Amino acid sequence: MSSLLKIRAERDRMSAIERRIADFLLDNSQLLRDYSSQQLASALGISQSSVVKFSQKLGFKGYPDLKYAIGEALARGDAESLDTEGAGSAETAATDPLWRAKSAAQEETALVNPPAQIGAAAALLSGAARVLVHGRGEDGLHAAIFAARLAQLGIAATAQSDAMLALPALAALRTGDSLVVLSEHGSHADSLGLVRTARAAGARAITVTRHSANPLRACADLALLVSAHDAQPHIEAMAFRSAMQHLLDAVVLRLWQSDRRHREHFVHTRERLQNLENP
Repeated sequence: MSSLLKIRAERDRMSAIERRIADFLLDNSQLLRDYSSQQLASALGISQSSVVKFSQKLGFKGYPDLKYAIGEALARGDAESLDTEGAGSAETAATDPLWRAKSAAQEETALVNPPAQIGAAAALLSGAARVLVHGRGEDGLHAAIFAARLAQLGIAATAQSDAMLALPALAALRTGDSLVVLSEHGSHADSLGLVRTARAAGARAITVTRHSANPLRACADLALLVSAHDAQPHIEAMAFRSAMQHLLDAVVLRLWQSDRRHREHFVHTRERLQNLENP
C-alpha cells in the first residue's frame, strides 16, 4: 500500500493540520471514495486548499489523484488478504499482523532514507580510521551487531553501550572518524553529550532514531530514520526493531557493494572464522 505507507512515513514531519488530514485518511481510507476534497475539508474544519496542498506535498497532482492511489492500494491489499485466506493455521493467522507490520515498517523506513542518504552514511564509515558505535538497552544490541559487521568489512569499529565506558574510545576519535549513535527516541542526555564531544573533535556523527523531531537527530551530521507504526504497541515495538536492523544492514550492504577492499576483507575474515570454528 505505497500511498498509505507514504502518508504514515511522512506523518511525523507534518504540520498539525497535515497530521489531521493524514490521520483521517489512514483511519477512514475505506470510506474515502465518498469524500470530495470539499467534504473532507468540511469534516475536518479546514480549508479546501489545505487538502489540495497536502496532496501535492505527497507528490500527487491533486486530491483526486491521491484518492485514486489510496483506492488502488486498498484493492491490492484486499487481493493479498484473499490470497492468504484459509491458507494457514491459527499460528499463521497470529503471525500475519506481525509480518505485515514489519514489512510496512521496512517500506516506510526505506521511503524516509533515500539511496543517497544510505550512500552518504556508507561513505563516512568507509573513510573513517575509527568508528565508535553506541546504543543503550535494545539499541545496544543493534550497535554490537552493526560494529561486528563493519569490522568484518575491515573497518575499525567498536561498540559500547555504556556512555561512561565509551569515553576512552570517544577521546581517540579525530577528524574523519565517525561516531554512530542508535537511540529510538533520541533524547538521552548521555548520547547527546557523546555526539557533541565527537563533533568538537572533528569526527562526524551519524544518528539512527525514530522518524520524529528529537534532539539527537537535530545535532547529527547525518541522520538515518526508522519509521514504524501499529495500533498494537507490542507489534509496533517489534516492527521498529526489525526496521532498524534492516536499515543498518542496508548500510552494510552499500559498503560491501561500494569497495572491493571491503569485499575481500569480508571473505578473508569469514575464512579465518571458519577455520577457528573447525580447526
